[in-house]
This record gives sequence, C-alpha cells and structure tokens, in this order.
Amino acid sequence: MNILTLFIILPIFYSDLTAIWVDVLPNTKKCFQEEVHKDVPVVGEYEIDNLHGNHVSISVTNTKDHSFYQKDEGSKAKFSFTSDEYDVCDICFQVKSQQTNPQLFTPIYFEMKHGVDAKNFDDLGAAANLKPLEIEMKRLEDLSYELVRNLVEMKKREKDMRSNNESTSNRVFYFSVFGMLCLFSLAFWQVLYLRRYFKAKKLID
Repeated sequence: MNILTLFIILPIFYSDLTAIWVDVLPNTKKCFQEEVHKDVPVVGEYEIDNLHGNHVSISVTNTKDHSFYQKDEGSKAKFSFTSDEYDVCDICFQVKSQQTNPQLFTPIYFEMKHGVDAKNFDDLGAAANLKPLEIEMKRLEDLSYELVRNLVEMKKREKDMRSNNESTSNRVFYFSVFGMLCLFSLAFWQVLYLRRYFKAKKLID
C-alpha cells in the first residue's frame, strides 16, 4: 500500500466530526449529548445566523456537572477542552427573549471536532517549518495513533461486555438451579404432608 492510498483510505474510514443545525424557540432550551474520550482534544464552534433580538447562552458540562465551557452572550464563538476521563458531555443552547410574543426560531450552527480533526496542522507545520508533505505525514501519523487507540478501546469494551454477559449468564443459571431445587423441595414436602394427612384420616394404609 503506497502513501497515496493511505491519503484516500484513512480519511474515509475515520472521521470524528459532529456538525448540526438546530432551531431553538425563544425562551426554550435545547440540548444534545456527545461522547468525549480521555486526553483527546475537543474543539467546538457555533454561529448564530440571526438572533432576532434574542439572547443565546451555551453551556458544555459533563455527567458530574463540571463545566467545560459557558457563555451567555455572542453570536459566534470557538472553544476547546480536554477531558480527564471518558464521559458524555451535554451541549445546551438556551434562547431568552424580551419580546411579548416571540415566535421566530433562532437557527444555530454547531460543529464539534475530536482528536486529529481538532488539531490545526497548518499552524503546527508553520511553527515547526514543515513542508506540506511533512504536514500531511504528521496528520496521518496522528490519525493512525488515534485509530489504534480507538481499536484498543473497542477491544476493551468488547471484553467488558463479554465478561458482563458471562457473569449474567452464570447468575441466571444458578438462579434457575436454585428455583428448580425450591420447586422439588416444595413438591417433596407436599407429598409427605398429603401422605401424613391421608394416613391420619385413615384413607390409606
């Protein structure tokens, strides 16, 4: 496989990018969730097409209510952060309006990049005086490392899921055995009880 093939294949099989348009009604809040991995840089950017006289605030928090980013005003902004552990972050846009009967949607464009996509290799190349081919090789190198990291993480998740499934299967098996033993014990006790009862009533010898 030559370098040209790598240029074509790697970007096709790997892309860690989220870009969406959201329409938010005045005096409402709209949120969505995004996975973030440990020690992987994340860059977010949003732009509001038309405020319609409204005020838009954005907040990015994790499941422990730790704030990665918070801004109450502005029509566009760019932010970046890195998480200390794997988590799911909540990105929320809240639109506040001072109008009496606000009805217009506020269109918001939001883009979030992870890992290699979040790095600006042109700036890195300019700082290190790298040639265009060297910049692209650096990008491919980082991309390959990130692919390996993702594969290792997927393998770990698969192992954890398999272990969890085996543990659940064993518990179900032992619970089934316990249930059968209880039923047999109850049936045996019923037989002894009925036999004693019938003997007491002299219905059987």
